[in-house]
Amino acid sequence: MTLAPHQTVTITVNGESKSLEADHPHLLSALREELDITSPKDGCSPSGQCGCCTVLMDGKAIQACLVSMEKADGKEIVTLEGFADDERKRLADAFAAKGALQCGFCTPGILVRTKALIDQKGAGLDRSTIEGRLGAHLCRCTGYTKIIEAIELLASGDEIPTPPAPDGIGSGGVKYEATELALGDRGYIDDLRVPGMLHGALRLADHARADVLDIDTSAAEAVDGVVAVYTGDHVPGQLSVGLIHTDWPVFIPIGGRTSYLGDVLAIVVAETQQIARAAADLIHVSYDVHLPFTDPVSALASEEDAVWGLDGNVLSRSVYARGDTDAALAASAHVVHEVFETQRVEHAFLEPESTLAVPRDDGGLHIYSGGQGVWDDRDQICSVLDLRPDEVSVQLVSNGGAFGGKEDMSNQAQTALAAHLSRRPVKCTLTREQSFLMHAKRHPIRIDLSVGCDTDGKLTAVKARMIGDSGPYASVGMKVLERAAGHASGPYVTPTIDVEAVAVRTNNPVCGAFRGFGANQAQFAMEGALDRLAEQVGISGWEMRSRNVIEPGVIWGPGQRMDDGCLGARTCLEAVKDAYDQARAAGKAVGLGLSLKNSGLGNGFREVARAVVHFRDDRQVEVRHCWTEMGQGVHTVALQVAVEELGVPAERIEVLVDTSRELGAGQTTGSRGTLMAAGSVKAACEAALADGCRTGVDYPGEYVIDWTNSLEENVPEPILHSTFGYAAQVVIADPETGTIERVVAAHDVGRAINPTLCEGQVEGAVHMGLGYALTEEFPTDEHGMPTNMTLRSLGIIRPKDMPEVEVILVESPDPNSPYGIKGVGEIGLVPTAGAVAAALHEVDGVWRTRMPFGVHQPVKQ
Repeated sequence: MTLAPHQTVTITVNGESKSLEADHPHLLSALREELDITSPKDGCSPSGQCGCCTVLMDGKAIQACLVSMEKADGKEIVTLEGFADDERKRLADAFAAKGALQCGFCTPGILVRTKALIDQKGAGLDRSTIEGRLGAHLCRCTGYTKIIEAIELLASGDEIPTPPAPDGIGSGGVKYEATELALGDRGYIDDLRVPGMLHGALRLADHARADVLDIDTSAAEAVDGVVAVYTGDHVPGQLSVGLIHTDWPVFIPIGGRTSYLGDVLAIVVAETQQIARAAADLIHVSYDVHLPFTDPVSALASEEDAVWGLDGNVLSRSVYARGDTDAALAASAHVVHEVFETQRVEHAFLEPESTLAVPRDDGGLHIYSGGQGVWDDRDQICSVLDLRPDEVSVQLVSNGGAFGGKEDMSNQAQTALAAHLSRRPVKCTLTREQSFLMHAKRHPIRIDLSVGCDTDGKLTAVKARMIGDSGPYASVGMKVLERAAGHASGPYVTPTIDVEAVAVRTNNPVCGAFRGFGANQAQFAMEGALDRLAEQVGISGWEMRSRNVIEPGVIWGPGQRMDDGCLGARTCLEAVKDAYDQARAAGKAVGLGLSLKNSGLGNGFREVARAVVHFRDDRQVEVRHCWTEMGQGVHTVALQVAVEELGVPAERIEVLVDTSRELGAGQTTGSRGTLMAAGSVKAACEAALADGCRTGVDYPGEYVIDWTNSLEENVPEPILHSTFGYAAQVVIADPETGTIERVVAAHDVGRAINPTLCEGQVEGAVHMGLGYALTEEFPTDEHGMPTNMTLRSLGIIRPKDMPEVEVILVESPDPNSPYGIKGVGEIGLVPTAGAVAAALHEVDGVWRTRMPFGVHQPVKQ
């Protein structure tokens, strides 16, 4: 049967019979948009590939976005909202106790699946079955280890006591808002509803490089329910925005030229999301199509500009040298020369970008943003709308994952424009496909590397030439290549070094911040060179690293003299030695990676973090800070610092990001959130204690890093970074099949504020690092069009394919940071690819130079 327009269907939802409109595209839409049931999340509708919208239909778990209204008619649907209170508590307590959630976006769907599994299998539910059934779910944060542990706990039938709140620094305890996140009760932006709200939908470009001759919006405007269509002609202020360079247009106007397929041409505003998206497809655009630049080497050599309005195709060059590298290479006993290639990768955070803009009574705007830098969002929105900063307030809503991909604005400016001009609230949520096209990716980088050593295996020279495909707009691409250049020698001592890294503009997807920020790419190459040299010298990979690892007092890479904080590099190496030796003795194929990653921005940037502590009349303590919570646990860090310093129990502390004050300075990026938040909250607590913690008083605290240098300063022994984290990982594989069986990951975090959450960060990073090494890729064709446009096609490792991960937390404190903190978010996946490559070499004798290894099979020489 085909349902007619305006027909209704009858569904029992959480025990109540509901008559619902039949024209919803799927059951998920009916639940969320008509019934306002928001625990099922929309991460990829209608593909059903993320599992975030899982519900029970007649007792069986199913993704709601795969269920048509016709199929749902007469069925019984149960969401987390309909579970019994004691069952909800038991599920949430287990996941909170095990640390089985981070951003939380995927968790409600997994809890529904868990109930279905336990109802079916009970105590007979084994790990293999759990891993297999979780294949319907993606989690980008956790690496699944703790999720599986939580499900095993639930299946055991054992009593699950209410997990304890965190104590002070170094204690465990549950993540802040863990219960609300697990049950889907803590809303994300797409869960928000306000009276009179309209919905926005973007119209993106059809060609990666084409002149826009005309934008005909008449067909869209004629659709019943469409309120307005806005284009670049409606922008009252600046057309372009950007974190470093203001070169990223929020709209391509008539007379402009598209520069990638994520360019926005128009926003449709309508009464419903469904109408807005359908109308956006009706906008007709006339083009004069040009050949896009999709090869960075060709773009680098061309005199024709790849990007509209910008001169030249070189975004940046990062260059430094120490000593005579060519002479040192010529005199070296052993030299390795290879060209390494890394791939473009999609972040695949599970919450698509969403913005809600609400007009204020005073003529200004209040914006709900999930970005990684809401003060940057505010300033850029003001520039587009030609408003003063006091006329725009941006409220952070903790997001469903980011990993760097929500630093740049996505739809914030367009949504704000629509609300500003219509004077009605407007919410715009990207489809998964639009998210893929719009936000910045991990840079693919070509690294031409030469490394030499003497007969004892001591390094003599490193020479690197890097070309990174940065896409059309700057984002933070120049900083990624700068970071790749700075980390080119890894955590090793070399007397001579010569590095050049070029970020090139093309018409491929924009590339910018992504967990690791250039250090991954550079150290995949350096680790590969070290393993080849070890083979030539006749020593193990562990011994090669031990002979060259940095120590306090040595000069590292670009010229920084290392302090006692670098002791963590050797400590991590020593921490994995037993696992490395035992696996080799057992005949396993073994690979080792050792890496470092700076925490913070560094390179001469003045970093400022502010916090406020406020004691209320009801004895509650507000801790207000400026960092985006995106799963990493920065709220929990702020809470535990306050508990440590004030001696107040966690139950009395409320943590929030306060955008009503000028607390922020830049993005939540570079693994600096924990370090900077801890420093500023600590300072605020100290101010409160000094004044007797009076009720009603705002106690501000500030933490500043202002002692770093940029490469361009050319000062002797520059301090390029204030803090580094270190990690060693051992990858153990089956010597016959190459299947990875186990990863041992030793990570120097300086000080683990919450060891459970810290461990979860490493497990999730290893999962992402294995995908980066083996299966994940976001390639484009000759037209600049991405060819992997579904979550499943990205190659993200599923639970059944995830090996065991043993985490060893090393605490070698940094002498310059609060509590000795170093950070953990990024370093977690920096050594992984090199270790995987070394392990696979022991399987088949082939050195890998191009990632991902599972896609680009090497040819044995």
